[in-house]
Formats: sequence, structure tokens, C-alpha cells
Amino acid sequence: MSILIQKPLPEEYHRLKPEELDARIAAARSALGSEVVILGHHYQRDEIIKHVDFTGDSFKLSRLAAGRREAKAIVFCGVHFMAESADILAADHQRVILPNLEAGCSMADMANREQVEACWQQLTAVVGDGTVPITYVNSSADLKAFCGERGGAVCTSSNAVSIITWALSQGERLLFFPDEHLGRNTSVKLGVPTDQLVVWDPEQELGGNTPEQLRNARVILWKGFCSVHQRFTVEQIAAAREKYPDVRVIVHPECRHEVVQAADDDGSTEYIIKRITEAPAGTTWAVGTEVNLVHRLAQQQPDKQIFCLDPVVCPCSTMYRIHPMYLLWVLDHLLQGEVVNEIVVPPDIIAQARVALDRMLGFA
Repeated sequence: MSILIQKPLPEEYHRLKPEELDARIAAARSALGSEVVILGHHYQRDEIIKHVDFTGDSFKLSRLAAGRREAKAIVFCGVHFMAESADILAADHQRVILPNLEAGCSMADMANREQVEACWQQLTAVVGDGTVPITYVNSSADLKAFCGERGGAVCTSSNAVSIITWALSQGERLLFFPDEHLGRNTSVKLGVPTDQLVVWDPEQELGGNTPEQLRNARVILWKGFCSVHQRFTVEQIAAAREKYPDVRVIVHPECRHEVVQAADDDGSTEYIIKRITEAPAGTTWAVGTEVNLVHRLAQQQPDKQIFCLDPVVCPCSTMYRIHPMYLLWVLDHLLQGEVVNEIVVPPDIIAQARVALDRMLGFA
């Protein structure tokens, strides 16, 4: 797939004050009406979230993108792999737009098609057939297609338990990429013995494993991670418990296994929101996920004490590249009947990636 480069914005957009940006975005949004739907991931800054039609995690936004058939344009305030998924699921008449093409995902970049195909060939040479590939939604469209071609599926943190349960019933072993930690935490939760979990390092022959280890493995985990969720530690949890004895600690399953084990609960972004929202007033929550979401929860629920486990600000830097001036820029072009920053997945990739994504959407 071709590499997309973000064009510099005209100077007029850089000169606009925040209140001017807000006013112009609101006016453009109103003028465009139902022909445009704006989706915003939970990790976006508040200055973006105020303008979106729907917020959600990757799974929820995938469903919304698939269901908004009346919109001619889907403006996805997220990162590149999310916009790709939206294009795969969109109708033929819909155009998917990413406001800033530099909004990528470091985790998604940790596995590419060439690496995964090399892994598959080496793995098959050692263990034969019977491996089911599962890619986390934080991956490129061609890796989703890879899974669709080979009887696998896409998963999100919302439905990883269901997808991995299904995958383990379909074959002898599971190859899970690109996030080692979601794969490990989910597999352990499902009772897979730790000695049947191995990590595949794409920079090493056989992923750094012996043939015997691979033959014994039930789940093969790709050596990849989310840079935000790697910031959370067991020491931070201990410090939170010492300062607030009644604190409830909830973290995302992209965190390291020891962090998830030390927490009181773990789950997807939507799950974290639900658990805290439904909790009684007066409760205290230490949250191990992206700071924009944590701050928003604290603002929306002042009857509870909600704070980020990491005392140092830990935003998703690539999500942060979606600035209001980029949103205004793409909306201004839509007002003029022009589409910029369109995300287009090639038809041959769409065909197989759609198979894997439809399997994802079929699980709660």
C-alpha cells in the first residue's frame, strides 16, 4: 500500500484562535448536515471530541462506521488503521477521511505483511497446519486481509475473549499479533497455561524459539506493544493503594501482565468507562489508560475521584496529531465539494480484510 504524506496546511489555519476554529468547525458541520458523520476515538483531545457525532473505542466506531449508510463522507478522528477499517466496511458511495495523515499507530507499525508471512512460513515448516491467525484491530489492512485469507479474524480489546475462544476451538494453536500483552492477558484469563505461551520476535530465526517450544505452544504472541500502556507499572499501583487505601485500580489489557494481575479489574476502553460510570458516588479510581480519556471521565463525574496511574502525562502522541485546524481544513474542502486525505484500501485487500472484520463484528 502507498505511503501517504500530509500536506502542510495553509497559514490561515495556523493563525486561527481556538474560539475561531470552534466557530468555523461548527458552521461547516451544520452546513454539511447528514452527508457527513464525524467519528472520534476516546483518546482524542477535548477540542476534537466536542465536534464529533459519535465517540467510542475501535470496536464501537467500527460498528458505527458500518452502520451510517446515509453519510457520503466519514471523517475519522482517530489513527490510520481505524480509517482503513472504516473504508473496508463502508458502502461504495462513502469516502473515508483522516484529518491528519501523520496520525498513525506505533503498535500497528510493529508488524508488517512481509514479517508476518515470514513468520507463517517458518511456523508452518515446524508445526505444520492448524494455526489460526488473529490480528488486533490495531494493524494495517493487509494484515487483516492476511487473517481473512487463512481462516482467521480481527479482534478488539472489547471482544478479545470471544475471538480467542473461537480461534482456539478452530485450530491447534493461535498466532496473535501485533500486541503481545492483549494476547497474553486474554489467553491467561481463558486458562491457557503460561508454558504454552511463547513470544515471536520477528528479528530472530523462529522468533527466538526452539522447534520444541513452538510445537508445545497453544498461543504464539507477536513481540509488539502500545507505548502508552507500557508506561503503567506495578509500582504505580502500589503507590496509589498506599495513598488511597480504598482505591479501585482498573487498567487496559494492553498493559503488561504483571500490571493487569496487580489491578482490581481490566478491560477495554468502553468497559473502563462503563465500570467507572456505574460505580457509586464517592469511590476512588486509579486508571491505567490514555490520559485524555481519564481526564474526561474525571470532569464528567465530579462525584468520584478519578486519576491516571501515571503521574506524568501520557497522551497517545499520534492521536494528538488530529488538531482542530486539520478537522476544519478537511471540512472546508468538503464544503467546496472536494475530498482531501481520503483513505482508500485496494479492492483486493478489502475483499479478504472484510472477511476478518465481519468475523470481529459477529462477536459481542
